[in-house]
Amino acid sequence: MFRLAHPDEVTDGSRTSRAARRSNADRSAATRLRLLDATIDSLREVGWARTSTTEVVRRAEVSRGAQVHHFPSKDDLVLAAVEHLLTRRHAEFEATFRDLPDEQRSPLDAMRVLRERCFSGSFDAWLELLVAARTDRDLHARLVEMDKRFYDRSVATYNEMFPELTGGDLELARLGLDLAFTVLDGLAVRRLVGLADESLDQTLEVFVAMATSYVVRPATDPADLATKET
Repeated sequence: MFRLAHPDEVTDGSRTSRAARRSNADRSAATRLRLLDATIDSLREVGWARTSTTEVVRRAEVSRGAQVHHFPSKDDLVLAAVEHLLTRRHAEFEATFRDLPDEQRSPLDAMRVLRERCFSGSFDAWLELLVAARTDRDLHARLVEMDKRFYDRSVATYNEMFPELTGGDLELARLGLDLAFTVLDGLAVRRLVGLADESLDQTLEVFVAMATSYVVRPATDPADLATKET
């Protein structure tokens, strides 16, 4: 007795094989994500020194073999986890800022969103990696390479969001971003030693006011007036 084959069934095995590969890829991606998230949690809660692959495997509830398959060493695991976190925070920042009403899309609002999304709890994991890389040459080299990728994406985003501040000049965008990151790094460290949020907010507002007045040329710039007179 013959019957029609179900679309998901195959007489030659190819469709079943493709479905199995998709299923395996999904499981693999889920395992990888659990390892990355567990690594970030471990860095935040117990720090670099006490974050081991054994600790991450325990938190992620995966096998040791799965961890080694995805990330052969602790350095591989931690660097991938922090880059995953930075990429996710960057996407969240862009989405949050773009959803703000036009009247709230200012440099100060952007700095506030950056602080909330990228320089709050997630900064702790980044700081742990920075401290560890200071005396580890190989880790430092890989960290610098990873940071450059994140930084280049951030410069492009800054230039796109604030063309009135940069005029399309990427070097000016880099300067603005360097200033912003330097202040936010400092505020995040000050938060770790217990500085009140009110003081952090005030410092942020003063910085943005000073930086904006420095970068943006007033409408009645003397150079413009002199040009018109001639």
